[in-house]
Amino acid sequence: MKVIHIEARLKSEVILPQKVLDSLPEKLIVFTTIQLMKSLPGIIKQLEDTGKKPFIVRTNHTRHDGQILGCNVEESIDYTTKEFDAFLYVGDGLFHPKSLSWKNSNKKVFAYDPFTDKFSEIQGEDIELIKKKHKAAISKFLMSTKIGVLITIKPGQYMMKKALKLKEQYPEKEFYFFLDNTYNFQSLEDFPFVDIWVNTACPRIGFDDSIRLEKAIINVDDVLKK
Repeated sequence: MKVIHIEARLKSEVILPQKVLDSLPEKLIVFTTIQLMKSLPGIIKQLEDTGKKPFIVRTNHTRHDGQILGCNVEESIDYTTKEFDAFLYVGDGLFHPKSLSWKNSNKKVFAYDPFTDKFSEIQGEDIELIKKKHKAAISKFLMSTKIGVLITIKPGQYMMKKALKLKEQYPEKEFYFFLDNTYNFQSLEDFPFVDIWVNTACPRIGFDDSIRLEKAIINVDDVLKK
């Protein structure tokens, strides 16, 4: 089946409130989602007009400078040599800024949601809770024998090779592969024999959507042996 991906962008311009501009440090790396890319030049100008020094960088797998994807959040040393004080994420939700903080614990991360006008700084205690849950999920995987593996057929997220590699690395475990396009998390409760879920699709599922599952879930890269 042929698939055409069309970028959907917000027509209106994002204006950063003065309270946001006043609260930000001087040197910033700015990220946003594809929906707000049209507003990025204006956001940069607003920051510069208030004496800030914003930078735009490109990470792996993105098509545009300043674009962020859930599956490509990395340590800043992987994509920039610039000295900066903090990240600024402009967009909805907290998955992306929390991921940035997770990978870059030495940097402050600020988030502004133009749809709700909410401005926040990702707090260390929020990330610590995620880290504790992450460690618990890894321990659960290592102690479990029946593993459910979620595999999507979506282009760019299809990771069958990683799923099979997982089975090779842990021959003592029983693996059950669930292949679909989009998952209904409630339907996963129909498989009570599964001890823990391993996600091979968008890492947001194992990072942010885990609260929607009764059983623990972890992303495949967290348990694949190097």
